[in-house]
Amino acid sequence: MPKTSFTRYHDDKQNFFNINDILASQERIPCTCEITLHRLGFLNPSNEGGNIVPGAKLDFPLWLANGLHGRRRNIVSIELPKTYKGSMREILSADANIVDMHKNAPYFYAFGSKLLNLQHQESTDVAKILLEAFVGRFRKIMDGSQNASHTDINQLTEKLSCIEKRLFSAGQSSLTGFLSWENRRITKITMSEMVGSHRKRKRAVMEEVEEEEEAEED
Repeated sequence: MPKTSFTRYHDDKQNFFNINDILASQERIPCTCEITLHRLGFLNPSNEGGNIVPGAKLDFPLWLANGLHGRRRNIVSIELPKTYKGSMREILSADANIVDMHKNAPYFYAFGSKLLNLQHQESTDVAKILLEAFVGRFRKIMDGSQNASHTDINQLTEKLSCIEKRLFSAGQSSLTGFLSWENRRITKITMSEMVGSHRKRKRAVMEEVEEEEEAEED
């Protein structure tokens, strides 16, 4: 099957100034070694020798698997994490709202987007379920954020992924701003400090002129 580029979905450059991007890159992915890795047996606790032999299965962080699974030479072959496999995709497609993202995949969207760069044969299905899951859960998240004052916030957010929690907070902030505007609690328009200082200086000059005129009359 020909490989397809998914640059339209994700830029493979990591953002080292974003803690969420760093944590997403630390998520582990199942790998199978294709060649002998000399003197790296310590990476596999079940390995008896000093080398990792072909066929050995290991879980590598995504940033490392991405470097070992290249276009020119595949040192390891990759498998999709169970959160993105067919069985889980069927559950998400049926009803994404029942899935506990915080427990199963706290960086579901960010990690899934990075998986697309590995060009797995099921990347098209992963890309599709990322969009479907986000759209399916978005309305419930925003509805919950608009009615958070009537329920326990922890109960509403305990099953959300990291990006979904930020969306929830954004929805709450938006509601707070709207209520402030509706109740006329928004910030009142005030005079600019520069204009105020100019008026004070002008008033001082006018007072000096009046004093001089009075002195001349006397």
